[in-house]
Amino acid sequence: MNRRELLKLIAATTGTAMIGGSALLSGCATQTSARFSAQNIALLDEIAETILPRTDTPGAKDAQVGQFMSVFVTDCYTLDEQAIFHKGLMTREDNCKKTYRRSFMDLQQNEREDFVNQLDRAAKADIAAGGIHYFTMIKQLTLFGFFTSEVGGTQVLRHAPIPGRFDGNMAYKVGDRGWATK
Repeated sequence: MNRRELLKLIAATTGTAMIGGSALLSGCATQTSARFSAQNIALLDEIAETILPRTDTPGAKDAQVGQFMSVFVTDCYTLDEQAIFHKGLMTREDNCKKTYRRSFMDLQQNEREDFVNQLDRAAKADIAAGGIHYFTMIKQLTLFGFFTSEVGGTQVLRHAPIPGRFDGNMAYKVGDRGWATK
């Protein structure tokens, strides 16, 4: 899977183009509004792990997606996008406490999944109305961070570390993993 295919997958999954994607083409911005604490990164890891949980393959936490998100948001999002992301994280916790009377970190796995699904539905509604929702950013960064990580690229996708001969007619069976390419 190359970056172009990954960006198409992210757009198809979230219903919108990669937020902050222009930074991938033009280089990342240097303006920052706030840094992430270790607690924020741990929270992002847990949200990402709810989206891409560990099964018989590694999950988002194995790829340290929370750390990736903190760097991408800080270095590649515009100040407006950073503000949406950080404000969303704060309102997410308030909404979680209103719904479950506990923070996200204290929820059971099934409650986390239910809450993330609620956020996903709200994000899709915002996209349909032409807006940007912070959960869309989290979901996109989870997918992008995971599938471009060493863990995602070598343990989930098929990976050939040393290029071999070109085979334009390689057999593919339904259910085979995709190839990681540059």
